Amino acid sequence: MSDDGDDFMQDSDQEQYDFEYEDDDDEETADVGIENKYYNAKQMKSENPREAIDEFLGLPAMEEEKGDWGFKGLKQATKLEFKLAMYDEAIEHYTELLTYVKSAVTRNYSEKSINNMLDFIEKGAEDEAAYRCMERFYSKTLESFQSTNNERLYLKTNIKLARLWLEKKQYTQLIKKVRDLHVSCQREDGTDDPSKGTYALEIYALEIQMYADTKNNKRLKALYQRALKVRSAVPHPKVMGIIRECGGKMHMSEENWKEAQTDFFESFRNYDEAGSLQRIQVLKYLVLTTMLMKSDINTFESQETKPYKNDPRISVMADLVEAYQQNDIHRYESILQKNKDLLQDPFIAENIDEVTRSLRTTGVLKLIAPYTRFKLSFIAKKLNISVGEVQDIIGFLILDQKLDAKIDQEKGIVEVNDRADADRTNALENWTSAVDSLWRGVLNEGEGFKVDEAPSLGGTGMQSMMPTPGRPRGGFDLGKSNKGMKRGPGGAKYPLSSKS
Repeated sequence: MSDDGDDFMQDSDQEQYDFEYEDDDDEETADVGIENKYYNAKQMKSENPREAIDEFLGLPAMEEEKGDWGFKGLKQATKLEFKLAMYDEAIEHYTELLTYVKSAVTRNYSEKSINNMLDFIEKGAEDEAAYRCMERFYSKTLESFQSTNNERLYLKTNIKLARLWLEKKQYTQLIKKVRDLHVSCQREDGTDDPSKGTYALEIYALEIQMYADTKNNKRLKALYQRALKVRSAVPHPKVMGIIRECGGKMHMSEENWKEAQTDFFESFRNYDEAGSLQRIQVLKYLVLTTMLMKSDINTFESQETKPYKNDPRISVMADLVEAYQQNDIHRYESILQKNKDLLQDPFIAENIDEVTRSLRTTGVLKLIAPYTRFKLSFIAKKLNISVGEVQDIIGFLILDQKLDAKIDQEKGIVEVNDRADADRTNALENWTSAVDSLWRGVLNEGEGFKVDEAPSLGGTGMQSMMPTPGRPRGGFDLGKSNKGMKRGPGGAKYPLSSKS
């Protein structure tokens, strides 16, 4: 029968089977008695855990030599003691348990059991006392296996210890530990050992998280690129989810929205494959980058993200990006006001300000478009934001040369420099210049309209176009002889034809 998921079929190459043809009724009866005691104790775990502990601890004494039942009894007792916060007793019996792994049980079985035990302890630690106990568990495990050649368990336990220090932000100890672990994953010549690529990626993930927490982007970037180049590993998807998530945050700090979007999507996909709840948080980051990119692409159109669109944990972000893409600032602000818990994530709180500022800036520009003079309080009321925020946005627009205006801080008034008159003046000057060029071309080149000096539309040139005594319009001099001219309709004179 299964021992809480720890018992499994032992490898045949690890066992030597001796066939006994003699009946040994006493030995069989003893085994049945131990087995019955063990399963009776398991049935007592939920209702009477302390009595169950006593029953489990009685199993080792029933064996003449250390064996499977004593190992199982100590394992169950240790788990219950940790769960009941009996930390000193848990350490004592775990230390006794470790004496069984060298000879009483097989290597594969002991390794599997110890790993499961440490995972159980890690998941159950909820306070500082539990963390201290967990640290002692790791230390005892490393002491026990240091003299053995079980490198896998040594690496796994050290990685768990490093993860604990990361969670407790004990970076000085963590840095030393990851250095030792990197050496353990290398050959004697200092090159990476391909057979330990999976462990190497887990170590990179821990180190990357540390540098992400401490905002050391330079070191983070180098490790991130190195981790992506590891090809000799089949990592757990959760490990790749961590690496990609930290990479996305790194790209966000550099305002490299496109690369951040790619990393967050890959992180989400890996977390989703691993069944990690962190996938929800990373999906929120993915939506955030969509807004920062000012993209019209719907994050929830892909096959991987579509099932989460209506998830209550992510629907707020989905509504937020929809309001942003529609430039609906009132709805956007309303969603943020009603869901302030969204800003409890420091990363979202840090980056959502850029999104909000961008949307407010667009809203201000649309609102002030018809005005050449307005009050800051008027804009603040319309957008439901403070006067100080409006002033900051106006100042930004002026510095960015998107708005030609002046702010009167004392009166709280903004005056926009109206360029309409200047634009009309420039247009008139251009039109005048064009007409002047046309006039010169027509009067200088047109037959019968040539004048001694081409008139100008500006200044005295206009006067040359006016009639003068003795000179009619059209450039005919009335002071000269009218011979050869005749009067036409209305009294106008024109040259006689040769046939008239």
